[in-house]
Order: sequence, then structure tokens, then C-alpha cells
Amino acid sequence: MQRDKIIIRTSIIGILANVFLAAFKAAIGLLTNSIAIIMDAVNNLTDVLSSLITIIGTKLSGRKPDKKHPHGHGRWEYLSAMIIGVIVLYAGVTSLVESVKKIISPEAPEYTPVALLIIAVAVAVKIVLGIYVRATGVKVNSESLVASGKDALLDSIISASTLVAAGIYMIWGVSLEAYLAAVISLIIIKSGFDILRESVSSILGERSDKELAFAIKKTILEFEEVTGVYDLVLHNYGPNMLIGSVHIEIPDSMTIKKLDLLERQITDKVYLDNKVILTGISIYAVNLQDDHAMQVLGDIRKLVMSHENVLQLHGFSLNEEEKEIRFDVVIGFEEDDRRALYEHICKDVAERYPDYRLRIALDSDTAD
Repeated sequence: MQRDKIIIRTSIIGILANVFLAAFKAAIGLLTNSIAIIMDAVNNLTDVLSSLITIIGTKLSGRKPDKKHPHGHGRWEYLSAMIIGVIVLYAGVTSLVESVKKIISPEAPEYTPVALLIIAVAVAVKIVLGIYVRATGVKVNSESLVASGKDALLDSIISASTLVAAGIYMIWGVSLEAYLAAVISLIIIKSGFDILRESVSSILGERSDKELAFAIKKTILEFEEVTGVYDLVLHNYGPNMLIGSVHIEIPDSMTIKKLDLLERQITDKVYLDNKVILTGISIYAVNLQDDHAMQVLGDIRKLVMSHENVLQLHGFSLNEEEKEIRFDVVIGFEEDDRRALYEHICKDVAERYPDYRLRIALDSDTAD
């Protein structure tokens, strides 16, 4: 796949650049007795490992679907990003321990103009590398590359800070080496936590992307038979594997044959336009010609939507023969007790329409 080749090529570039930078920084750190520069070199080595894991994760995620994993292995990319977060976190904790030791037993650094020039070049290289890797990650939708790119940009800030510390020492004779190394370590630790949080969130299952959700609904509403789109749920099986289901609102006069054709057309167009596989399209049949039903809907909608944090009412159905009213109500997660509000709504509607049996479903706010 072209995407996999781009990720692997970008990761190899990152590996070569970081090996080069780590070697030079380690040599300079040892020659100048600078703990901050040595910790910066260690951080570059963690970037090498991160790139290797990205390559491995990309290879694993590209494996074909099998009987045990029919939706493919795309989530390996999220797992690889999580492993990168653990590595960055470990590097930060280790360097923090070393920094504290140097604060307790300080040693004066010995900077040279050549060493500082090399560090300045390293800053420029890291900025270019970070922007390139992150932009490529966004382009091909790779969390691992985005994480590596962010880490590289963070490294450039860290390297720049060592130059500032060197300048302070050379001008005023104040050594901030150990303290700077401790600050660098804390920044690395925070970066590790951020990467872990984002990757774990992807694995757990996040809310559908707002722009994608709107795009899918817009695509479906292009069909004139569809009067509403609701309950969009997307399951992420990797950056390029989204499987979803949705409810559509249509006139109850449609025949089964026309409905079957409509569902097939919607499925094809959503995949063509949005690259999402719809495995289920459920139906809300609405009788728009029934004046009484529309009047009851308007009344109930006004009653239900008067409650704070109620986002939507849909799927309304009134059956006079069975004396039954059905609809779904979407309550936002901002509501502290969604169940209590739902029960309150049920009570209000029951009091307004005591002669009807109510079937009110509580829906989750899964997509905008």
C-alpha cells in the first residue's frame, strides 16, 4: 500500500537523522561534561526506537483480514503509538532521576564554540524533521507519525534550551545544567503522558469526528426520499477502516423494493464520498400526511426540547390503533444524571398523553 510505504520511508528518515544527532550530542555532552546535552542525546535515541516501533506497527496493521480478525489489523497503529508513549515516559523518568543526582552533586560544564554550533545545527534539523514527520502523519492519518513528529518538535525546544543555558554560563558563570535537565525531563514525561492518553483514547473508541459525521449525513440527505439522518455510529478498526450504522427517516409509503434500492445506493455513495462502510441502515417510517400525528409530534417536541441538555427528538411514530407513541430522545453528556432526566421526560409525556402507551428510547450523543 502507498500509505504504508510513506509511513515507513518517513520513519527511516527519522531514524537516520536521530542516530546522527544522538551520536554528535552524546560526544559533545561527554566532552563538555554537560548532563543536559547528554539527556538530549538519550531523548534522540528514544526517537529512534519510536520510529522502529512505527515501522513494526505499520507492517502489522497492514496484514490482511483473517478469520479471527475479519476487520483487519489496523488498530496495531494505535498500539504502536501507545508503546511509543511508554518509551518516552520511561526516558523522561530516567533522565529526571539522573538530573536530580546532578543537582545534589553538581559538576561544572566546559562549553566550546564548536560544540554550541553543532547543537544549533541540531535544533534546525529537529525543527525541519518534526514539521516534516508530523505533516506526513496528518496527511496519511498515522497517529504514530504524528506522535513522532510532535516529539521531534519538542526535542528542538529542548536542544534550544541547552544553548540558552550554555550562554548564561559563559556570560555570567551560573550553571543551570542540572536544573535545565530536570525541566527537560518533566517536559519529556508530559509528552509521554499525552501520547499515551491519545492512543488509549483511540483504542477505547472516541466520538465520531465532527466534520466526517456532517459529511456522511450530508451525503445521505442528498437522496430526496430521506427526510432525516440520525443515530450515526462509527467503529474505528484502524486509520483507514471505519464501519458504521445509521438510522434514516423516510416516508412510510415506500415499497420494500424501492427501500432496498435506496439502502444500496446510500451504502455505495457513502463509501465513495466518505470512505466509510455502512453495515446497517435502520428505518424510521414517517407518515407526513397525517395531520394529527404531526400535531402530536409538534406538541411533544416542544415539551421535550424545553428541558436543558436535550439535544434532539427523532424517530417519532404514532399508532392510533394500538394507542402507542414511540420516539427517541438524545440527551447530552453535559447532563449530570441522564437517566433521571429521561425518566422526567417520560413522566411529562405520560401526563400529557395518558391514553397512550409510550415507547421512549434514550439515545447517546455519539455524533454531531
